[in-house]
Amino acid sequence: MQYRTDPKSQNRLSVLGFGCMRFTKRGAAIDQEKANREMKMALDAGVNYFDTAYIYPGSEVCLGNFLQTYHCRDQLYIATKLPHYRVQKLEDADRFFEEELQRLGTDHVDYYLMHMLNDVNSWNRLCSLGIRDWIARKKESGAIGHIGFSFHGGTMQFKQLVDAYDWEFCQIQFNYMDEHSQAGIEGLRYANEKGLPVIIMEPLRGGKLVNGLSHETRRVFEQAQPRRTPAEWALRWIWNHPEVTVVLSGMNDAAQVEENCRIASESLPGHLSPTELALYDRVLASMKKSMKVDCTGCGYCQPCPKGVDIPTCFSIYNSSFVDGFISGMREYMMCTTLRKVRSNAGLCVRCGKCEQHCPQHIAIRDELNHVKKRLENPVYRIAAKAMPVIMKY
Repeated sequence: MQYRTDPKSQNRLSVLGFGCMRFTKRGAAIDQEKANREMKMALDAGVNYFDTAYIYPGSEVCLGNFLQTYHCRDQLYIATKLPHYRVQKLEDADRFFEEELQRLGTDHVDYYLMHMLNDVNSWNRLCSLGIRDWIARKKESGAIGHIGFSFHGGTMQFKQLVDAYDWEFCQIQFNYMDEHSQAGIEGLRYANEKGLPVIIMEPLRGGKLVNGLSHETRRVFEQAQPRRTPAEWALRWIWNHPEVTVVLSGMNDAAQVEENCRIASESLPGHLSPTELALYDRVLASMKKSMKVDCTGCGYCQPCPKGVDIPTCFSIYNSSFVDGFISGMREYMMCTTLRKVRSNAGLCVRCGKCEQHCPQHIAIRDELNHVKKRLENPVYRIAAKAMPVIMKY
């Protein structure tokens, strides 16, 4: 197993982290025995970062049972997350946190995140409730080791969040398909320049970069040398970046654990050759045939006077044709609407300011209308209307 050092704490973190969101279920409940075997296998192979969250059904309890069964709490780092969108008063944060400690069977969390903190306005709302003092007290008592946030959104919003507080780590979606979307490579490097360890989620886009590939794209991988699975190519691309600290994988099969641990043990920063890196260009070119808007994510169209996150809207619109409509809807809701101040395509008033600065000369106003028609459908509108009630904004 390879390790990369957390520059804030000097902790040596395994480059492969165990994502505890996708445990195998038996009926409605997690198969605890199977999960135990897979987590123990990973731990024995050197994995020492285990990531869960309050809202992952049964996940914290499952991880807590594993810790109790093998008496291994001091062998690993626990990361879990506060559902800040459910916090209406500071006492709510205490209630959620204490419940998490009870579920996990521990008295402290090593890496604690504000879950899906997607814009500065959401952070400012928490600050108005006194979250800064709350964090300080928890850290002083030792109940929280390091504080961070997980993020879904665009590069600009990510940078603003990084600068909004003295964070100690962050978690972003990053893979070869999202190099220029979500926080992207620019956000990754920005966080690294600030000295933040960066934890990577969705390295395989929820399996879409393995199981959701077209026949043509699969042939690109099959003809490549050396022979590797699409999953291995995807993971190696991420670990090739020295700015990455940990890559989370939602492993729920012994073969996955074994394979991912092998890849993690071999993948050093900068290990991919120019020939190997060229493969990803061919893969993306194949994928691009399914895409609708030729947006590079450069961001010259930003900021929009009405707050539309244009690169993110186009990126998700494109991926909805590659990953599938349901996946695209979910991502669109999470990245543009699940926030206090929205950034969805429907906010466009067709002022045209963006088109004056687009190097690709994209008809942005028309394309945003296409995004709106596809992704802001009746289901979206119902969910968006209910969001302030659900999130209590």
